[in-house]
Amino acid sequence: MTTPSSSSLLNTDSNQTIAFNSQECARARRARDARFDGLFFVAVKTTGIYCRPICPATPALEKNVNYYESAIGAAQAGFRPCMRCRPDSSPNSSAWRGNETTLTRAISLIQQGDLSDSSLQALAERLGVSDRYVRKLFSDNLGVSPKQFALYQQCLFAKKLLQETQLPVGDVAFAAGFNSVRRFNDAIKQQLSLTPRELRKQALNAGSDISLQLSYRPPYDTASLMSFLQTRCIAGLESSDGVTYRRTFVYDGGKTQVKGQFCISPSLDTPAFDVTIQLEQVEVLYPVVQRIKALFDVDAPIAEISGHLQSVLGDYFEVNPGLRVPGVWGLFETGVRAVLGQQVTVTSAKKLVTQMVHELGEKTTWFTHKVDKGFGEELSNELNYFFPTPEAVLGSDLSFLKMPGSRKETLHRLANHMLNDADPSDIDRWVDVKGIGPWTVNYVKLRALKDPDVWLAGDSGIKNALKKTSDDSSRPLEADDLKPWRSYATLQLWNQL
Repeated sequence: MTTPSSSSLLNTDSNQTIAFNSQECARARRARDARFDGLFFVAVKTTGIYCRPICPATPALEKNVNYYESAIGAAQAGFRPCMRCRPDSSPNSSAWRGNETTLTRAISLIQQGDLSDSSLQALAERLGVSDRYVRKLFSDNLGVSPKQFALYQQCLFAKKLLQETQLPVGDVAFAAGFNSVRRFNDAIKQQLSLTPRELRKQALNAGSDISLQLSYRPPYDTASLMSFLQTRCIAGLESSDGVTYRRTFVYDGGKTQVKGQFCISPSLDTPAFDVTIQLEQVEVLYPVVQRIKALFDVDAPIAEISGHLQSVLGDYFEVNPGLRVPGVWGLFETGVRAVLGQQVTVTSAKKLVTQMVHELGEKTTWFTHKVDKGFGEELSNELNYFFPTPEAVLGSDLSFLKMPGSRKETLHRLANHMLNDADPSDIDRWVDVKGIGPWTVNYVKLRALKDPDVWLAGDSGIKNALKKTSDDSSRPLEADDLKPWRSYATLQLWNQL
């Protein structure tokens, strides 16, 4: 079977254009091809249910099927989600987002809970556009308003919690961002055509920890990503054996800071990660899960990415089709790691970051007594630090760090910027901080913001890889040929060293 193509099919019932023709969709669902999981959804007219293309149920006759590019498109057409394949668990599709940067960032901010905490006007101001323009972007690309999109995402996440955990219904409601159980019940019924009670019948797991599955589209080189993280693991903050990764974190939602930890490892029988999460407050579970998904790049349209990169890089070396971009938990942490990594080896940078965590990070015993599934006592005791806050860095002279004073001053200025800038998430403004140049800004965009098209032109690893490819070929490699997936090209080039 071929990978996704650029042909299109117009669904006559919804006027929603999807990126494959009917024959491709039919072959994919009959084969239950996981590479297409999340790229389109199958709606069965005779049952009123929509499914993932990998649904284990007996495939419906083609004449009884409609195809939709997004779950919300199927829901808006009146179909309810399948209870067996759970469309809420499929990887997010990026195909329908196109290359519209504003839309992509708006979706990311909404998934992080922006519309739960503020108005559409405030969201538009963060994006640098009008609220009318944001509405038009969502209407033109998704057929729904930003509020409708946010509500549907909340409902899908709540459905996942109802079916995969034993959290009380009230906790599920608050974890999904609803302010009341009544509002939660009404929204679930309206958006999914099912009640919370009906969804709860298929709960899978029991226990005090929150255990979920995060699906991805294969291929996925989990060994490479885990090795990347393991090489850079900070003792006390993170732990990895090359297969399982654990870390502590602080989620800063603006109004409140919530501490937690998670454990993640590849599932043995399905293209997914098994993740177990512990949180002080369940209300922030949704954005925390989104952050973990970004950290492991589970929603990348990998077939499209690897196909494009192979067409460009294939003349120089064989592309690894499952290579993903590993993330970092937060903006400030990424910036600190980047500054401490300037002009030193990975090993030296890791030593400096470890010193900072142990000197300035809040020490915790919160996890030491947690011995539930996924967190053994010995391993829990290893995770006894949180990453330092900007306040802690700004309040220290950093004398324990053996590095030039100018770099320490850069850390102070970065911490001050994070505390006092009106929008520290506007990474382009970081260049106003003395000591932070384009390379650091781009590195943060690549690792923390997951920008798919970042090119680290001045990176020594990239230079060495490009020199190697140039030596092996008569035609020099042009960075522009790698657009719009230069972040992934960066990982491919690093992989050649």
